[in-house]
Amino acid sequence: MRLVPVLLLALLAAPSARASAIYTYREKDGTIVYTNVPPSGVKARRLGGSSFRQAPRPSEAPARSVIAPSLYLEWMTEAARKYNIPLPLVRAVAHAESNFDPHALSRKGASGLMQLMPGTASEMYVRDIFDARQNIFGGVRYLRVLANEFDGQMETIVAAYNAGPDAVRKYGNQIPPFEETRAYVQKVLALYFQYKQEGAMTSQVEPASWR
Repeated sequence: MRLVPVLLLALLAAPSARASAIYTYREKDGTIVYTNVPPSGVKARRLGGSSFRQAPRPSEAPARSVIAPSLYLEWMTEAARKYNIPLPLVRAVAHAESNFDPHALSRKGASGLMQLMPGTASEMYVRDIFDARQNIFGGVRYLRVLANEFDGQMETIVAAYNAGPDAVRKYGNQIPPFEETRAYVQKVLALYFQYKQEGAMTSQVEPASWR
């Protein structure tokens, strides 16, 4: 399946603006653009604001620092390069899912740093779901699978990571109308831009496209 190039513009606005709205549109060459700046002269779709509610703080999130240990970041970087997934997206998903806690266990049974369900972990060749490195590689591999299926559409990929690909397919490859999933997508995209901007300041190299 051909993957559509994705261009994500770093957020330069205040933190409150970062969380309020994200815009997406398709350029003439097919590139999908995400930005926090309202675009002009193009037909754009707004993610956030009236369409989404601010993502709530998960009740099960560990009350500890959200700074990922350097070893986790090293593994995330390695996995992101292997599966050609933007590192800021990997960091954003791990942040939103577990607050970088490799021992996190949700009420639904999702486990580890990337909060993999047992079935998904098995499909992604994860033998020890609480092994941080295996969990990271399994989660990033799953993002790659979703990126292939949903043509590189980041908000759809993120929605499928949360609600499952079946739910996304059911609603025509769009974000399902679930409050939890919509809030999750908004949160992950906002975190993506946060880490993207941080990466730009530290000269992190990201893949030019998702091909």
